[in-house]
Amino acid sequence: MSSKSRLNRAYNDAKRIPFNSESKFVIFSDCHRGDNSFADDFANNRNIYFHALKHYYNEGFQYCELGDGDELWENLSFESIFYAHKNVYMLLKRFHDEERLHMVWGNHDMVYRNPDYVKKHLYSYFDKKTGKDMDLFCDIVYNEALILQNEDTGQELFMCHGHQADWWNFLFWKWSRFMVRILWKPLNVMGIADPTSPAKNYKELIKIERRTKKWIIKKDNLITVVGHTHRPRFPEPGDIAYFNDGSCVHPRSITGLEIENGSISLVKWNIETSDDGALKIVRTLLEGPQNLAGYKTE
Repeated sequence: MSSKSRLNRAYNDAKRIPFNSESKFVIFSDCHRGDNSFADDFANNRNIYFHALKHYYNEGFQYCELGDGDELWENLSFESIFYAHKNVYMLLKRFHDEERLHMVWGNHDMVYRNPDYVKKHLYSYFDKKTGKDMDLFCDIVYNEALILQNEDTGQELFMCHGHQADWWNFLFWKWSRFMVRILWKPLNVMGIADPTSPAKNYKELIKIERRTKKWIIKKDNLITVVGHTHRPRFPEPGDIAYFNDGSCVHPRSITGLEIENGSISLVKWNIETSDDGALKIVRTLLEGPQNLAGYKTE
């Protein structure tokens, strides 16, 4: 199956979410939440991510996570990740309870495409204080893709993880997972990067972007948002409508996309030092806001 076929299937099977000028969405991907060990890349940005997530919850945003949220290649199960970052998951639960949580599976958490696995591991958790199973993400559904559809104009915004254009990490993900667990995880602790990861292999990254852009052109320049490569992308109206939200494992920062007032923006959250020496987490606008209607093709 080609990249085109995989992307077409994801588009055809996508969960559709209506939106309008009053809707607010935040889009993150590639959190790679781990077990808080030395190999947990998310641990360095955990406080930044949690602060940003609280902001979006309080401001009424819907949360879209485009895959690789949980690092299930390096880690054997969700349980160790959950207890390492329980505060994050309890906040995500609040989004879920209010029907503001939309989850997509990527190559590092592709096990979530199995509803039985999701039901077994994510519906509830064991509370060590009470000794009872407690509700977590009951009835949650992970999708391969999402489509935001404007209620007024019909304009679509397609979102998926992006590994559909990466044949190795889509078709042979189990082999990649095996290699990461056995070989690359201990080497990663020593600072040696996994060459199969597009985020750390520039030539492979360019190939994946090229395949995705080729598909976008054939879909009449459909606005498409992906992750996977960890490289933020924000096109101007008139260019190929290829967006990438970046990742939550950049050195000392996270990046994401916001949709608000019918416009899209690329933002960064990072730690800065004030004049009095205090550390604070700040939101920086990198690109936009750009009206989504400007990307509409005739």
